[in-house]
Amino acid sequence: MAPPAYEISVDKLTYAHVPGAPPSLTNVNIHLPKGSRTILVGANGAGKSTLLQILAGKRLISSQGTEVRIKGRDVFRSTPEGITFLGTEWAMNPVVRGDIVVSDFLNSVGGYRHKARRDLLLDILDVDLDWHMHQISDGERRRVQLVMGLMADWDVLLLDEVTVDLDVLVRNDLLQFLKKDSETRGATILYATHIFDGLNEFPTHVAHMHLGTFLMEPTAWPFASAAAGGITGADLGPSPSLYAVALQWLGEDRERRRALEKEGRKRRGARKDAVPSDSETFYRKYDYSH
Repeated sequence: MAPPAYEISVDKLTYAHVPGAPPSLTNVNIHLPKGSRTILVGANGAGKSTLLQILAGKRLISSQGTEVRIKGRDVFRSTPEGITFLGTEWAMNPVVRGDIVVSDFLNSVGGYRHKARRDLLLDILDVDLDWHMHQISDGERRRVQLVMGLMADWDVLLLDEVTVDLDVLVRNDLLQFLKKDSETRGATILYATHIFDGLNEFPTHVAHMHLGTFLMEPTAWPFASAAAGGITGADLGPSPSLYAVALQWLGEDRERRRALEKEGRKRRGARKDAVPSDSETFYRKYDYSH
């Protein structure tokens, strides 16, 4: 059997969190080759997390004609092995905030079966096996999550803002590990982040999401010029950095959204509604005791 043309393949994906509500994703199409490392760029609410959760099989899609495949298999009906999803909600789970020692926690999820990779990650992420999960910081808890999620060999890694709690040194060491792991084993990474410092050498592709659609589907990185990234109204110089490209994209996205707000889309930001100035009217308006 021939290998699939793409490691991650999404066609005609439209998704709404609530039936009848405006879609969070609209006609999404992406095709990523095996071994690629793609950065998803987009403002909060662009649909990055929703897309990653769908790829991880965490949200069921039933739309006619929609295909979501990883390693050539339907992620909902024939889920392939080797998919790892790491998101920010893990560290908030009360189970992982209990009084359990890190060494026992990792062994309880099979750490002893992946000792070589586990030990490498323990050193890279600077984790103390004697930490108690309820006593450590969110950043230290995030490091434990990463050890747990990465210690088994993965083929496709879906990362949703999981480096946000890491200090710059640990984050850099982790990215170097992931890049080497991807290059060595041909593993594929799709990574949503808002932190672009130090990322220039990491991705093979970059994509731009805005209000649930792709303004630029995954495109080979680095760009030879800003124009290659669809940027024509700013001079970012030759070979712009990912940070400069992301900053320009997000600024343009905000202007697009504000233009839609003028046409009737719900407006963000401050309102001009009057706040009662006399105390009796104020407290009558904000009295929630009844």
